[in-house]
Amino acid sequence: MSHTEAAPGSSLSAHRRGRELAEAADGRTADVLVVGLGATGAGAALDAAARGLDVVAVDAHDLAFGTSRWSSKLIHGGLRYLASAQFDVAHESAVERGVLMTRTAPHLVAAQPFVLPLTPLVSRAQASLAWAGLRAGDVLRLAARTPRQVLPVPRRLSATEARHLAPSVRAAGLRGGLLSWDGKVTDDARLVTALARTAAAHGARVLTRVRALRLTGTGARIRDELTGEEGEIRARAVINATGVWAGALTEGIRIRPSRGTHLVLRSEQLGALPAGLHIPIPGETNRFVLVLPQGDGRVYVGLTDEPVDGAIPDVPEVPETDIGFLLDVLGSALGTPVSRDEVVGAFAGLRPLLDTSAHDARDGAPRTSDISRRHAVLTSPDGVTTVVGGKLTTYRRMAQDAVDAAAGARGLRAAPSPTAALPLIGAAAPERLRSLPAPRRLVRRYGTEAVALHALAAQDPALAEPVLPGHPVTRAELLWAVRHEGALDESDLLDRRTRIGVVPQDRVQALPTARDVLDGAAPAHP
Repeated sequence: MSHTEAAPGSSLSAHRRGRELAEAADGRTADVLVVGLGATGAGAALDAAARGLDVVAVDAHDLAFGTSRWSSKLIHGGLRYLASAQFDVAHESAVERGVLMTRTAPHLVAAQPFVLPLTPLVSRAQASLAWAGLRAGDVLRLAARTPRQVLPVPRRLSATEARHLAPSVRAAGLRGGLLSWDGKVTDDARLVTALARTAAAHGARVLTRVRALRLTGTGARIRDELTGEEGEIRARAVINATGVWAGALTEGIRIRPSRGTHLVLRSEQLGALPAGLHIPIPGETNRFVLVLPQGDGRVYVGLTDEPVDGAIPDVPEVPETDIGFLLDVLGSALGTPVSRDEVVGAFAGLRPLLDTSAHDARDGAPRTSDISRRHAVLTSPDGVTTVVGGKLTTYRRMAQDAVDAAAGARGLRAAPSPTAALPLIGAAAPERLRSLPAPRRLVRRYGTEAVALHALAAQDPALAEPVLPGHPVTRAELLWAVRHEGALDESDLLDRRTRIGVVPQDRVQALPTARDVLDGAAPAHP
């Protein structure tokens, strides 16, 4: 691999898409068709391809277009599920967190410290319960065999220590704090991109802007959203991994979406944040608002858990009630509250929770916050395998279970899943990542490929320029996304390959540069 090239076979581009779409729709029969390219769908494409199966994976929009780009960017250890006695889900989460942090994606997933400030609004009983939960979380870490060097043990903080790690917290009445650690992914959409490119390197045909109009157990009627042309993709097994939209393609699937909203603030509004914050929600025993520094001049504040009724939108809107709720809880712990006009952006994602209730929400169905995050794999009478529920942290296990079920239902011979030990594009041991001759920010986003991307900018100083003032993303990163990461338009560049678009003002300012890069990008090689 040259210093300016991507990993062999992993580059996604408009050229490769066109060629592989023609191949997929030419009448041949693939082993597996995966519909949906969020974390679970991209994970299923990788899982099946890594087992030696012939795979086609399609999405009506882009990689990580749906729920997978709207998460808190956390790779949870399952603590919340302990509180509701979902012990199997909690253990599975802790195991999958360890897989990502130590084997498959240590360049993208790292330890994130959190402080739970013990303000006057947190009673001593609540503090004791929270501390017991954090200790239980460390037991989960131990059971999952994640080393303490990767995730340190929780500990109590004095008021002085708490203020050092969380200077924006109100000093009056602060008794101290509780320090804990969890996994944090640099960017959830970048994780999906790495999954899709790793699947492509194993031979999967990864096709964005290809809509599945109808699914059967032997394939799909599809439409190329770029040209409007329709066709058929044949497959021996079909996996529906479309998340909150799963019920639209497979009968009998009932989803109760839950909206999770985050606010976007400028970092200077909260000052230095060496750690994130857990702020208890008044009246709740195991729910918190999270303050999540992003390292790019922004801070996310989330999240809500509200049921959503009606049609599922492509991009969920953020209601003012969610914004007000998050600001109120945030203000309960800060020395200087954040005002509404200081919120520079907001986004919401819909969790695809499987509804196993026989009741309508108006007849006493459980709150979405009470519905299990356990995933389910269901096979319809005509042979379509659907995977629903779950969460970002456990995408790999969900994908493995879906491929197991699809292969079993359709009689495919497939090797055992290797993905628990299969590094994603850019992954390497921590010591190697630390020694790479590239900026740390790029290493955290691109892993070993940071060297190639850095060399690209070094060859052309114009590519080293930031896309917009005050934001670290460079033109080289946009060019890399077009040449190697399958970005086809400005939205792909600004809303998913980078996260510039979560602040509307920044998005408008960056649009001309994104268009310029798209117009000037050299044709990518297959």
